[in-house]
Amino acid sequence: MDAGESASKKKAIGVLGAGALLLATPLIAQWEGKRNDPYRDIVGVWTVCYGDTRGVVPGQRQTDAQCKDRLYAQIADHARPVIKCVPQLMGRDAQLAASVSLAYNIGTAGFCRSTAAKKFRAGDWRGGCNAFYAWRYAGGKEVRGLANRRKQEIRLCLTGLS
Repeated sequence: MDAGESASKKKAIGVLGAGALLLATPLIAQWEGKRNDPYRDIVGVWTVCYGDTRGVVPGQRQTDAQCKDRLYAQIADHARPVIKCVPQLMGRDAQLAASVSLAYNIGTAGFCRSTAAKKFRAGDWRGGCNAFYAWRYAGGKEVRGLANRRKQEIRLCLTGLS
């Protein structure tokens, strides 16, 4: 790690490894989008940067560097419970990165209870990856953006599987 890496990035590398972090970061950033100014999301929760809801102070703008730091911290915080509930993901960078992206969006509890996690724990990697697609609904309706995100996560998840 070079001296220019933030503590949050170093923490994230320590949790999920450099390879998985390299895959997860742009995927999550792309789908979450970035807004430096705090805003209320569609359900009224204060949010900033890449979908971060923790410690948001309305009116307190974040720099690009602060947003990147928050993203790394969130990735690490989502990866820990994902790895705890599916330890088999360690050493499988593509599957871990895709799983962390899914958990970032649906929550770690949702991921750990999901069919994807159950299939991964059973060694059904392809089935686990394909199970991501169940998470394309919001309010009982299929959401195109969620469906597209799931398709991209599934493509990543299937990487390297025979």
